[in-house]
Amino acid sequence: MRWTLKSQPESKKIEALQNALQVDAITATLLLERGIETYDEAKKFFRPSLDDLHDPFLMKDMDKAVARIEKAMANQENILVFGDYDVDGTTSVALMASYLKTNYPLVYTYIPNRYDEGYGISYKGINFALENDFTLIIALDCGIKAVDKVAFAKEKGIDFIICDHHRPGVEVPDAVAVLDAKQDDCSYPYKELCGCGVGFKLIQALASKQGQTVDNLVSYLDLVATAIGADIVPITGENRVLAYYGLQVININPRPGIKAILEQVNKTELTITDVVFVVAPRINAAGRMKHGNYAVTLLVEEEYENAQQYAAEIDDYNSDRREEDKRITEEALKQIVTNKEENNLTTVVYQEDWHKGVIGIVASRLTETYYRPTLVFTRSGDKLAASARSVRDFDIYNVLEACSEHIEQFGGHKYAAGLTLKEENYEAFKQAFEDEVSKTIDRSLLIPEIKIDAKIDLKDITSKFYRILKQFAPFGPENMTPIFMTENLTDTGYGKCVGEDKTHLRMTVKQGESNSIVGIGFGMGDKYGLISDKKVFKAVYSIDENEWQGHVSLQLKLRDIKGIDEEVNE
Repeated sequence: MRWTLKSQPESKKIEALQNALQVDAITATLLLERGIETYDEAKKFFRPSLDDLHDPFLMKDMDKAVARIEKAMANQENILVFGDYDVDGTTSVALMASYLKTNYPLVYTYIPNRYDEGYGISYKGINFALENDFTLIIALDCGIKAVDKVAFAKEKGIDFIICDHHRPGVEVPDAVAVLDAKQDDCSYPYKELCGCGVGFKLIQALASKQGQTVDNLVSYLDLVATAIGADIVPITGENRVLAYYGLQVININPRPGIKAILEQVNKTELTITDVVFVVAPRINAAGRMKHGNYAVTLLVEEEYENAQQYAAEIDDYNSDRREEDKRITEEALKQIVTNKEENNLTTVVYQEDWHKGVIGIVASRLTETYYRPTLVFTRSGDKLAASARSVRDFDIYNVLEACSEHIEQFGGHKYAAGLTLKEENYEAFKQAFEDEVSKTIDRSLLIPEIKIDAKIDLKDITSKFYRILKQFAPFGPENMTPIFMTENLTDTGYGKCVGEDKTHLRMTVKQGESNSIVGIGFGMGDKYGLISDKKVFKAVYSIDENEWQGHVSLQLKLRDIKGIDEEVNE
């Protein structure tokens, strides 16, 4: 692991913010690293307000989208709400459909089948709309590249409103309205909304026409917070506000579907991390293993007993997903060794019978193992389909763009993407992908990096300091959990490997004459030699609480340990 100490702010700025907020230097440093330099900016950060959400009509085409929906309602048109089969897509569809149905009955939902339709707007979906007399489709979390499909629908008399957050291509579909802040000619102030976030801006705009404010829409934010966490978008600006209030809904009064999922969670207060690792995988499992419709049905259900039944079914799908994930990951790792590709700069693997719904998770697993840009392919009809994952600070989307001559279609983000290609192009693409990454990647990015917010001493870790740290939440991209480094540590003699297979490390550390504090390092049992026999070492960690038999104490959640003489990049 590379340890990199973030560039520290100027001492004058730290001192000025300390004085303005009456906080310690460490807190001021953490805020400055997040671009917060004034009292007012800190107030907005620590006290997110719905008043800080932007006017939805600042988004290009928002007025057109609202006018077209109002026209559809006035003319008694059938409206089809269409979305992707992942968490962002299914929460978006649940949000839009449930909101529209509060005012208008002729609203129906459509989630494409992952296996015979693939990602995004499909001809099958458009034909479904045509056969069932739908004249307006609202597409969420997809559509920004569906130029031909939207044109086909228009020929058939079907209008599209697109609510997307992915990067546009050279040409934008000729829809009635295209809501996507990433368009070059869209001046919307915040560019990082997820698909469900864009959907929320549309219902915010519609609600304003009914004399409602965002306060009337808070109950929908459990869906938005779930999508923000699952889609790994930055938790800054509007996303921070939406996630903050969405977590409050999840913790106090979630919709029946989310409440049913959370029955098994023994926690009094859920964080965005809990949402990512408990709620999101179960919603995702429906689209991965069966059909995304199951997730939408769960999320729009209003009767709790029915929601419990749907949640139990989805939990079964999630168990099946875990089994497939484990099997395919083992086969993929074996393939890398068999092909003698352990030293490549990329991972590209393919097996025609791998479950298409699981290859994205497997790509993430392989990235964790080899830490390099990764693609996992399977067969999908007469094409090969892949999920792509990248390493920190490397844009895999740009690489796919450079290799596009071998690809049928692709889309996604900097760190995660999907693509399809013809089987005869697989080997040529695989080589082109390796060559392009080789040309463009900084080799240091192929070593996992821990970015350290600040050096601190153990004496700085107090209950008051931790209370302030908790107010930095919700955590996520561009506002990650603060990571600290402390030097000159020794174990008090209680350090040991723990867990059934002894793979975890537990220790009680001191720094000089400081009070001792417990540290736990999951999967770090092999580091025991660095702390044994009173060796002096340094550690990087986050701070959290440990509750045991009713007693709550602070502890270090260890990320890595190094000998005292090992280097740290500054």
